[in-house]
Amino acid sequence: MAINRIIALFTLKPGVEVSAYEAWAREVDLPTVNGLPSIIRFDVFKTKLILGSDAKPPYDYIEILDIDDMDQFVQDVATPTMKKIAGHFQSIADVTFILTEPLLPTPAGHVD
Repeated sequence: MAINRIIALFTLKPGVEVSAYEAWAREVDLPTVNGLPSIIRFDVFKTKLILGSDAKPPYDYIEILDIDDMDQFVQDVATPTMKKIAGHFQSIADVTFILTEPLLPTPAGHVD
């Protein structure tokens, strides 16, 4: 069975301090989401540069969520705790969520 992957591309809203967001991500968002039954792995990446260019990346951060069971994920994000986390995230970031699927099957026991 293919792993469901959600990629979130986002920038912080004006006035949101990077240090405050990153502390919240490390202390609240990452451990809580990684503890959900549906999550295989959840990572947040800070963008640095566009290779071969001096241009700033169009997004400040990228989140990657590998999800084992989408039905369980829907239940997980409907909990009061996750609604609070999602509400806070939406208040501090302009985000685009993209649901993906692999072109080739994922080998057994392997997480991309």
